[in-house]
Amino acid sequence: MKRKTNRRKRKKPVHVFLMTMLISGAIALSLIFLAKGFIDKREQRSPEQILQQTLLTYMDCISEKRYGDMYGMLAKGSVKTISEKNFAARNSAIYEGIGMENMMIDITGYDMENLTVKYNTSFDTVAGNVSFENEAGFLEEDDTYKLVWNDSIIFPELGASDKVRVTTIKAKRGEILDRNGRMLAGKGIASSVGIIPGKLINKEKAIKKIAKLLGMKPEDIAKQLSAKWVKDDSLVPIKKLRKIRDIELLVIDPDKEVLREHERQEKLLNITGVTFSDTEVRQYPLKEAAAHLIGYVQNVTAEDLEEHAGEGYTSNSVIGKTGMEGLFEKELKGKNGCRIYITDSDGREKEELACITVQNGKDIRLTIDADLQSWLYESFKKDKSCSVSINPYTGEVLALVSTPSYDNNTFIMGMSEKQWKLLNEDDRKPLYNRFRQVWCPGSTFKPITAAIGLESGAINPAEDFGSEGLSWQKDQSWGIYHVTTLHTYKPVVLENALIYSDNIYFAKAALKIGAEEMEKALSGIGFHGEMPFEIKMGESSYSNTEHIEGEIQLADSGYGQGQVLVNPLHMACIYTSFCNQGDMIKPYLIYKNDAKTECWISGVFSKKTSKRVLDGITKVVNDPHGTGYAIHRKDLTLAGKTGTAEIKASKEDTSGTELGWFAVLTPNKNEKKPILVVSMVEDVKERGGSGYVIGKDKSVLEKWFSKNSNLE
Repeated sequence: MKRKTNRRKRKKPVHVFLMTMLISGAIALSLIFLAKGFIDKREQRSPEQILQQTLLTYMDCISEKRYGDMYGMLAKGSVKTISEKNFAARNSAIYEGIGMENMMIDITGYDMENLTVKYNTSFDTVAGNVSFENEAGFLEEDDTYKLVWNDSIIFPELGASDKVRVTTIKAKRGEILDRNGRMLAGKGIASSVGIIPGKLINKEKAIKKIAKLLGMKPEDIAKQLSAKWVKDDSLVPIKKLRKIRDIELLVIDPDKEVLREHERQEKLLNITGVTFSDTEVRQYPLKEAAAHLIGYVQNVTAEDLEEHAGEGYTSNSVIGKTGMEGLFEKELKGKNGCRIYITDSDGREKEELACITVQNGKDIRLTIDADLQSWLYESFKKDKSCSVSINPYTGEVLALVSTPSYDNNTFIMGMSEKQWKLLNEDDRKPLYNRFRQVWCPGSTFKPITAAIGLESGAINPAEDFGSEGLSWQKDQSWGIYHVTTLHTYKPVVLENALIYSDNIYFAKAALKIGAEEMEKALSGIGFHGEMPFEIKMGESSYSNTEHIEGEIQLADSGYGQGQVLVNPLHMACIYTSFCNQGDMIKPYLIYKNDAKTECWISGVFSKKTSKRVLDGITKVVNDPHGTGYAIHRKDLTLAGKTGTAEIKASKEDTSGTELGWFAVLTPNKNEKKPILVVSMVEDVKERGGSGYVIGKDKSVLEKWFSKNSNLE
């Protein structure tokens, strides 16, 4: 810490000043001699060292884009052949055009008689590494050495009239295929609407008419037509439209949408100056039927380029945004090829400098069955619903459907503001992917409660729980709350409880099991955990808090109400344990020729427990009293479970909605076309509840079992 002082300064004696001056002079003389020695030493550098330093400094300037400094190092004769502006333009266009980085110079020899330096150059480019031997000449001017410049300093074979070209070979994006090789995403053809500005009659009026037909703003079209590169005879692409093929119009009963689109395109073609041409686009043949599953690609944004820097994307690239397109972006995109080469003044190639071979994207083959995917969509397309289907013995996912949906091709063609607004403001939420979410499962949860009860010993399948009528509560501590059911029957044993879907039986069963055992068992079959699947699904849960709180919540949980939420695919996986002797099968989406069944969780239930539950849900479909009897078939055996979940704001709420569920499967492992389908529909209240869902699934299974090809 500094301290202030009040002592007065005293004048120094004269002899002190003289001494100080002598010392200062001596120091100054020493510094002069030292500086002279340094200069002498610098001037004593060999000519080779000076040439080396000059060349390396010039090359450093290239990396730092200091083209003016480079020009200042040229010999007078070189300066006369090219202006500083043209010199800078020539060098920057070549070095920056090829993406030059990490330049390395290795000097290999000197010819002092001719003042030349031999050296090796190496640097990275957009087409890979470039390396070559070269030679630079110098002249002694103004007591220093100046570089004799010509184009060969850039590349040895480069002449003054030659050009350095960079060509990108675009990688083909891989296709997404179903299990049978049917295209779900791939190459398609669209009609590109273009305008030749000079041919427009009454330009302003024509633009307004074109804009109206294309669903665009006139000012947006006018902006495209006023771009700097556009001339009167230029063809300016404006928008892509669906390609209408003649065969679509020649059928006996053409699709109304096709007819409307054809009429619109005819009106556009009748406008002088408007042209149509074919252009390649990404196409999604299943459209709405698989939009949530397959997703779509879009042109990269500035944010995409920043996020994926160094991954080969350019401003002309597309990138997968959602669904399989986004999930498998790295595999699908491939790697663009690139060539750097020199051409002469006539455009003939002289020499290839670097080349990266194009690597086309990899095709992704899914386990999805395109027909089943489409049938489920068509059956439920007017509903707010989701359906999942798997092979219960292999885990192959056969369908993932969410409705309502959207046509993912519209994202490729260019969606208008009106279309985007309609999609986002639609109360039915067509962009919402329902099969990834969790939902209250209702009575489809009862087989799970049954299995947990049997496994823990809390339930004796032969025990008669007693008939309670249609309403029951444990005791008066529940206040006004009662568990209700729809049917009475005798005896009240497990099998009948499944057949009649008795809420009261499974509420009692849950109380017998106890909250601790219920939580432990559910955690053991994947609740409150992530599903091992390519697509991230919502996590199933048994409570909104850490534990099941109180007897009423526990009782409600027993029949799939309370705070129980289940993802449909997770539900399907749990059901696989009933037909696989207690093993929960792991679901997967990427097709394998030599697929081996993998367990997600082995031995979640014993063989005995699994068989008893499977027998029970088989009777749900095949017993005339069963809630799923409407889907009963004489030609083969099905098993399943219905479910209706009440969605209420509180226990007292009577105006809530209902979710309808149905899970159905082939319990015979030797069935030629094994299948498990879980479907959920929102707002089925007063529409038949789970019965509404059964009817929808029934029509799909009719097609499935009559389909000629078998599962591979």
